[in-house]
Amino acid sequence: MDLPPPTHDPGSVRDLADKILAEPRYDRPPKSIPDRILEWFGEQIGKVLGSLVGSGAGTVVAWIVVLAAIGVVVYLIVRFGRVGNLPRHDASRPGVMVELSRTPAEWRREAEALEQAGRWREALRCRYRALVGELVRRDVIPEQAGRTAGEYVVDVGRTRPDAAKPFAAATALFEAAWYGGAATGPAESARLQALEADVLSVGVEA
Repeated sequence: MDLPPPTHDPGSVRDLADKILAEPRYDRPPKSIPDRILEWFGEQIGKVLGSLVGSGAGTVVAWIVVLAAIGVVVYLIVRFGRVGNLPRHDASRPGVMVELSRTPAEWRREAEALEQAGRWREALRCRYRALVGELVRRDVIPEQAGRTAGEYVVDVGRTRPDAAKPFAAATALFEAAWYGGAATGPAESARLQALEADVLSVGVEA
């Protein structure tokens, strides 16, 4: 089957393609420093091995060089490559995910025990988790692990707009204490309990 004759001049098409490919967005990204180090190191290994084999210096020496080179490459990959850049979990900032292994009442009892021990920051977190658990129980917040406090605010704003303002204030109080390191004591605990009462009474039916 014969193809139809081209409707565009091949030279013009080639020039247009060259012009498009010359745009910065099609530039090949520069090699990273680890990549350049590994490439240079590979070239040097090749030169050393070539000289050893060519001069008959011995297979044992060549293998020693190869093993040492592999060790250096592994170190560089771990130190500068993707392995070293993996995000680490910050244990000091645990999430406030949905956790139904405890009831809201149990969270509040733990909060009271922590407050008696003077651990107000941890107690505030327990009270916030009790509030979140109560909202999950009332189908205001979806029962889904791994959600952030900010997502909870969005959930409440969508499902119970009348309770959105006090819940956002409770969330801000919790985040300032838990993530921001703000001073936390009896006043903050009383404030969160008052906001909890507002959230659970304004636009939220049990």
